[in-house]
Parts: sequence; structure tokens; C-alpha cells
Amino acid sequence: MIGVGSGTAGALARSITANKRMAVGIRGGKANGIVFHSDRGSQYLSANYQQKLANLGIRPSVGRTGVCWDNAVAESLWSSLKRELLHRYRWPTRAAARPAIFAWIQRYNRHRLHSSLGYLPPIEYEQQYHHTRSIRGPEAA
Repeated sequence: MIGVGSGTAGALARSITANKRMAVGIRGGKANGIVFHSDRGSQYLSANYQQKLANLGIRPSVGRTGVCWDNAVAESLWSSLKRELLHRYRWPTRAAARPAIFAWIQRYNRHRLHSSLGYLPPIEYEQQYHHTRSIRGPEAA
């Protein structure tokens, strides 16, 4: 499941809280197991940013240096977002683009089928994953 953040350090910090709200809402109020995956950008690796993640109970995940496969699914996402939305339309401001990007992300998470997830949408895949773990225990997943 994806969420995004961009812009200034303050905007990035606010995006953590907004993305957590989105993840919790999609998961029916459950906040456990949220992972924030990013590249090795200095803004994501800073002590301040890592502390904000920890304070919110979000586990950080960072791709390894020089290993493109760590971010292959994320890179595919960005390519799709750019091709399907950002390069097709123009908005006068970032604020004006946000609702369209949010709607695209919602569709991506809820309806888009992913070959890497057995042709399931990310939310459905995650729900099945947690259901399997709750029935069989953590070692089943």
C-alpha cells in the first residue's frame, strides 16, 4: 500500500502523520505493522525523521545502496503515476493536484491488480496476509 510525501522538511514530517491516518483508516482502525519504505534520501535517513516515525510506531525500511530490486515495485508505482496522471494533466498549484493524486493512490491501493501480489490489489493482499497470520500464526505468512 502506498502513501506519498514531498516538499519541505515540514511537509515531509506532516506527510508521515497523514499517511499513517490513511493506512489506519484503510486497515479498519488498526495501526500495527505499518512500514515506511523509502530510498536513501538524506531527508528520510535524518535522525529527526526517523524519530518521528518511531514516535508514531512506524517501522522504517530503506533500500540497500546499489540494489535496484529493493525498490522495483516502488519504481513501478512512480512510473505508473507519472504516465497515467502527472504527465497527462496540468494543475495550477501543488495544492490543486493533491486531490487527483490522492484519488489515484486510493484506486491504486483498492482496485489495481498487481502481478507481484498474485493479481490482487494491495489492500486485499494485505488483508489476506493478516488473516492468514491470525489463523495459522506468524510463521504461516
